[in-house]
Amino acid sequence: MNNHCGLCGKELTSIDTMLGENKLSDGNIICNSCLEKASAMNEELLSDLHRFSLKDLESLLQNGEIAHKETVQENIAENLPSGADSEQNVLSKDLYKKRLKEIKKQLESLRANLSLFTKGEIKELPYVLDLDEKILAIIDAQFAKTTDAGILLVTPKRIISVSKAMFSPAKVNEFLNDNILEVSFVKNFVSPNIRIHTKEKTVDFESFFNKDYAEDFYHFISKIYNKEASKASSPEQNTVSESVLEQLEKLGQLRENGILTEEEFTSQKKKLLEKL
Repeated sequence: MNNHCGLCGKELTSIDTMLGENKLSDGNIICNSCLEKASAMNEELLSDLHRFSLKDLESLLQNGEIAHKETVQENIAENLPSGADSEQNVLSKDLYKKRLKEIKKQLESLRANLSLFTKGEIKELPYVLDLDEKILAIIDAQFAKTTDAGILLVTPKRIISVSKAMFSPAKVNEFLNDNILEVSFVKNFVSPNIRIHTKEKTVDFESFFNKDYAEDFYHFISKIYNKEASKASSPEQNTVSESVLEQLEKLGQLRENGILTEEEFTSQKKKLLEKL
C-alpha cells in the first residue's frame, strides 16, 4: 500500500484516510492538504476525485486548469451495473454534459423530491443510464442497515440503485423488470422500507430523507410491478411507459409556461399514471 502523498510526498496520516483514501484514477493517493489546495481550484475533485489522475492534479496546480480529456470514463470493474455493456459508460465530455442536462430536465419535470446529499449520485447517471433511457420516478434511498446512502430510480426496463460516497467510485445495482416478482412497502416511523422481491432474493431500501414521499414512490412502482401483465418486461410495456413519461414532460412544460394551473397539472398527471 502506498503510504505517501503522490503530490507532495508527505507520509499519509490517519487523518488523511479517516474518510477513506483520497485515491486517484491511476492508483495514487493524496493527502488532505493537497486535496484542499486542488479542490479550491476545481470543486469537482470533492465529489469525483477518482476520475482524476496525478497528472491532472499536477496540471491543475501548475497551470490553473486540467488539460482537456477526450473521454470521461468510469472505473468499469467497480461501477458497471451487472450485465451492462462497458461501451455505454464511455462518454465524450460534450455528450456527458448533454446527458446530464437531459437527466436534470427529466428530474425537474418529475418534480423529484431529492435531498442535497444526492448531487454525487445524479452526476453518475449519464454513465449508468442508456442514452435513450428515461427516469419514471426517483427517491432518496439506501440499502437497509447500511450507510450506503444514495438514490433509487425506476426506468421503463429496470430499477436502479446508485450510491456515491465522497472520494469513492459509485456503487450501482440494477434489478431488471423480468427478474422482479413484485414490490412491497414496510411502514416505519423512522425509515419506511421499499422492498424489491426478485427471483433470487429480496432487497430492502430505507428512505430516511423522503419518509412522506416514500409511500408515493412505492404506489407508483407497484402499478408497474404488482400487476401480472407487468411482471415480464416487454416492448409493448416499455413503449407505454415511455409514452406516458413524454406526456408528463409536456405537461410539466405547460405548467412551467403558465398554460396549465397546478390543479390542472395534478389532475392530468393522475390520469396518465393510471395508464401504467
